[in-house]
Amino acid sequence: MNECTPVLNTGLRGIEVASSKICDVRGKEGKLIYRGYLIEGLAEKASFEETCFLLLYERLPQAQELKDFDLSLKAKRRVPDNLFAFLTSLPLDTNPMDVLQMATPLLIQTDANAGKEGMENTLYSAENLIAGLSTITAAWDRIRNNLEPIEPDNSLNHAANFLYMLNGEKPDKETSHFFDVSLVLHAEHSFNASTFTARQVASTKAHIYASISAAIGSLSGALHGGANVRVMKMLKEIKSVDKIDGYINDILDKGGLIMGLGHAVYQTDDPRAIILDPMCKRMGELSGDTIWYELTKELEIRGKKAFMERKQREIFCNVDFYSASLFYAMGIATDLFSPLFAISRVSGWAAHVIEEQFAMAAPKPSLYRPGAAYVGDYCGPDECTYTEIDER
Repeated sequence: MNECTPVLNTGLRGIEVASSKICDVRGKEGKLIYRGYLIEGLAEKASFEETCFLLLYERLPQAQELKDFDLSLKAKRRVPDNLFAFLTSLPLDTNPMDVLQMATPLLIQTDANAGKEGMENTLYSAENLIAGLSTITAAWDRIRNNLEPIEPDNSLNHAANFLYMLNGEKPDKETSHFFDVSLVLHAEHSFNASTFTARQVASTKAHIYASISAAIGSLSGALHGGANVRVMKMLKEIKSVDKIDGYINDILDKGGLIMGLGHAVYQTDDPRAIILDPMCKRMGELSGDTIWYELTKELEIRGKKAFMERKQREIFCNVDFYSASLFYAMGIATDLFSPLFAISRVSGWAAHVIEEQFAMAAPKPSLYRPGAAYVGDYCGPDECTYTEIDER
């Protein structure tokens, strides 16, 4: 009889599967590092465009390089007309993440060298994806609301242009800045589920459009990219500060989770959450509705206290805890939160695809092929004996 000890399914946690120069997440220290730069410094000083350049080209750009890169992204904001035709053919209640995953491969039409070997071709494709995902997401939100998509405005940076294409109004400087910072914060986070998916597909030597489409599919799962959606749903269920204690006690009594508290890696508050907190507060003031920030802040304080009292251990904020109410205060629909994640993280995904196919693998990419512990069948000893269908 073939006996095999079952392998505990840990989701590969703690198992290093590749080397990378892109990102370091130091959970015990609460540090997030993009190519050697702490996230706090990038969030304070670097634009999303500059961060994209850093991730893709492995260094910060010179002034002229950044101007050229910005112009290159702007030139790629327009997507094929038949892509809009495809979007208008979809049922209006189609989930935005499904739309984004379906539409992303269509961007290949504007990329004559897509799939051809060479890092330069893949870098061009990466820029095409960074620009195109933003346009697709904004266009779909308007189409599903029976509005015409808005042409990109190349006088605006990436963040401001997305908000403009979304609602037809140029955002004020603070809102634009806050959204730009949020894109920087979400751009990269090492070997999370969607990034691993992108690298796994890239390891087959598939082109970058296939890798990014697969990554979007991974991000669409409730355990990955949908966390801030559930944070916002939780805040709407609570509704007022005086109901927080009851909500916490009910959740903990049932063994449930307080969404936005806890992280698979960080053993302190997520550094991105710390940056988002004051932005979220100010955005509530700008929107004239501070309740969502007030709920979030009070829930953090009381949730951490209750967790310590009942479980005798600390729990910490993750990035989703404050991003939910920040995006909501910007007037962004809740079901767009995951696509917002994608239009930022595509820069990190692209960097990992490039690293997988060109930078780290020598002399050729190593195809990911993990093993699995086969734990037997229901036939008893040895193999099953085929039984004719009439005798089963």
